Amino acid sequence: MGFFNFIEKKKHEKQEMTYMKMLDGSLPIYSQFGTNIYASDVVNQALYAIVKEMSKLNPKHVRKQGFDVIPVDGSVQQVLDDPNYLMTTTEFIEKIVWQYLLNYNAFVYIQKDASDTLIGLYPLSPTNVTFVEDRLGLLYVKMRFNNGYEQIIPYDRLIHIRSHYSVNDLMGGDETGQPNNQPLLKTLQLNDILLNGVKKALNASFAINGIVKYNTVLGGEKMETAIKEFEDRLKNANSGLLGLDNKAEVIQLKRDIKIIDDATLKFIDDKILRNFGVPIEIIRGNYTPQIYEAFYQSTLENIIIAISQAFTKRIFTKREKGFKNKIKLYPKELIFMNTSQTIAMVNLLGQSGSLFENEKRVAFGYAPSADLVGVRMQSLNYVNVEYAREYQMSQKSKTSPKEGEKDD
Repeated sequence: MGFFNFIEKKKHEKQEMTYMKMLDGSLPIYSQFGTNIYASDVVNQALYAIVKEMSKLNPKHVRKQGFDVIPVDGSVQQVLDDPNYLMTTTEFIEKIVWQYLLNYNAFVYIQKDASDTLIGLYPLSPTNVTFVEDRLGLLYVKMRFNNGYEQIIPYDRLIHIRSHYSVNDLMGGDETGQPNNQPLLKTLQLNDILLNGVKKALNASFAINGIVKYNTVLGGEKMETAIKEFEDRLKNANSGLLGLDNKAEVIQLKRDIKIIDDATLKFIDDKILRNFGVPIEIIRGNYTPQIYEAFYQSTLENIIIAISQAFTKRIFTKREKGFKNKIKLYPKELIFMNTSQTIAMVNLLGQSGSLFENEKRVAFGYAPSADLVGVRMQSLNYVNVEYAREYQMSQKSKTSPKEGEKDD
């Protein structure tokens, strides 16, 4: 039982379909996707660093009312909390981001019931997509999957998230709807050459390092006996000194083995990682708050925005979007703060009553307490803006001279 059991077979399958008309005259048929760069361990580490952080996102259905953002607890949020029967929310996001990074295109099928209520979200991994339209001009996507299965899906039932959306009108990537990895391949080939050089140098270091020359003529059996005797002496020479008589001498083979310097290898690694916007410190796990903040703003944030907008566009109707319904992916778990920064955050938000007491405990790694459920504290040094204005006006009326009185 797979995803395809949840994709309804519509009447459109019997209708006559034609290729969508492209302005440049090309056919909208796209093959997913090149995988040759992903054999590199550096590339995989970079991509996984992004995926790992993105999987911590917390998707929420919210509605904006004035300057306030109100969480909405309904069918949409229930699906965001439990997308489908196979995946958790973390796994769901991870699947989407992998597709987004590998293919520059990620597709999510929107499952609805008879009343048009959202009941499931399913990431799809097609190997080939073709855009077609019916006689009414409605857009569909014909998808072929790895097992040869094909399905035509209405485009408005798909969340389509695109990266590097430029020359192609329908797909992310280059004009063929695929990532253009040629520039990166040159660097990866250079990296492979360097690694092979290191491998050969290590192998050479275990090769023959010297010759034992016997200054006499030895027969076959005598030669084997002499070699065995020499090997025994090597094994038993714990002091590092080896004694030989004048019948044999050791001739050392000089070998100048060159190992690639650290600076060169670091340059190649950094050059590869720059393609994905991942600092080496993020992969090693020794990043500072400043490095993580730069990584978040330059690499993660635009992906978060892209996913949020794509989900909002497809999940809600035009009317629902008019009431400011949105899908937001909140990155609280992504934000790295040390203890001092956490204390500052809790002091700032806690004094204004923006944090529940259990949220304060969780921020420092403590489990929430049952005695503090729903408890929220606020400093008396703060007052509502409207109350402050009323207070100031009342004070002004008390100090202002009454009619007919003069100031002394």
